[in-house]
Order: sequence, then C-alpha cells, then structure tokens
Amino acid sequence: MLSKINMGKGYYLAIEQIIRTGHWITDQVSVVLKKFDITEPQFNVLRILKGQNGSPVTVQDIQIKMVQKSSNVSRIIDKLFTKSLITREECPSNRRKVDIRITQKGEKLLKELNKEVENFHQPMSKNLTETEVETLKELIIKLKGN
Repeated sequence: MLSKINMGKGYYLAIEQIIRTGHWITDQVSVVLKKFDITEPQFNVLRILKGQNGSPVTVQDIQIKMVQKSSNVSRIIDKLFTKSLITREECPSNRRKVDIRITQKGEKLLKELNKEVENFHQPMSKNLTETEVETLKELIIKLKGN
C-alpha cells in the first residue's frame, strides 16, 4: 500500500523547483518572442485562435483556455488587432459578443514563432527520455489532483 508523502522539506523543495522552472521557461520564451514584439500571453492567444481552425471564438472562451488565467484578455485582443494579427466582428446571433479569428498575417507570424519556440525547447527535450517525459507529466497531473 502506498503511503502519502510527509509534507516536509523535500516536498517544498520539489514545489520550489517546479515554480522556478516554470518561471525560467516563461522568461526564456518571452526573450524569444520579444524579438517579434509579441508577449507570451499574446502568443498564447494566437495559438488558441489557430486551434479553432477558422471558427470564431469569444473573449470569454479565450480566457478559459489561457495558460495565464489572470491575463487581461481584452487588452491582449486589442494589441493583436492593432497589429492586424486578428479580426474582431460583432456576433450575428448575439450583439453583446465579439467573434475573434486569427488573420493570415497572424497565422504566418505564429508559424515563425512556433519554430523559434521549438528551437528553444529542442536542447532541453534531449535531457529526458520519452518515458521520463511521460512520468513527469503524470506526476504533475497527480500533484494537481486531476
């Protein structure tokens, strides 16, 4: 029978490493994106929109799918719109909603951004085996209680 871990020093050191690693990765990805005048939350929104395969999505739907839940999605949408990376249209069935889509310019930029972010991750991905990656993923999910 498995026993629960004692929430001692080891547990908190592991949590600290998770937090530090998450911040380090976000900071490094932000450096990569900065060259393109894109922030990590803007990159996240572009990826969400690309995942819609041309179907519109609302601000509320984007907020739900965001990695950083505290992001100000409306402000992010405004900035992406100003850069012509997305479109905003009044929803025909509900005038209080706005339909948001990625533009061709946005898709082109996202393709380039994805390549740059993948290049950042490539060296680190070689540090773990596929089995280790799967174990890490499972342990993180288990930690969250999902």
